[in-house]
Amino acid sequence: MEIMEATKDDYLISTSVDKLDRKLIYNFLSTESGWSNGISSETVNKSIENSLNFGIYMGSQQIGFGRVISDFSTIAYLGDVFVLKEFRGLGLSKWLMDVIMSHKDLQNLRRWILLTSTAEWLYEKYGFTKLPKPEIYMEKYNPTVYDLPN
Repeated sequence: MEIMEATKDDYLISTSVDKLDRKLIYNFLSTESGWSNGISSETVNKSIENSLNFGIYMGSQQIGFGRVISDFSTIAYLGDVFVLKEFRGLGLSKWLMDVIMSHKDLQNLRRWILLTSTAEWLYEKYGFTKLPKPEIYMEKYNPTVYDLPN
């Protein structure tokens, strides 16, 4: 897939996998995210390899991330969106969402999915809503999958 890049002031968003700071992503997801605490670096790397990734950079330093899992024709799952604490409040998460939602390969999809307990206000600006028919939604969920064995 063609690499997409966007710039704004001193910041860059890129879909280049080669630019990603996998250690930073792993450290955030495994210890700070709240949604994937304990995730292994192998699992993070595999998720990156199988997703369309969006890194946010200030110079060469990665300061944010988001990824999309999609068939690029009917559905997309948005996940692992974060901006490092010291860079929050600068509009970077909104800009990241603008870039993700306008990506040329993610247009005209029938459905977008995400799970959030912390940023509904952000995603609502992009048309995400609570499930209109939760009675038809099903999931297989394993909340302990990343727990270390005793």
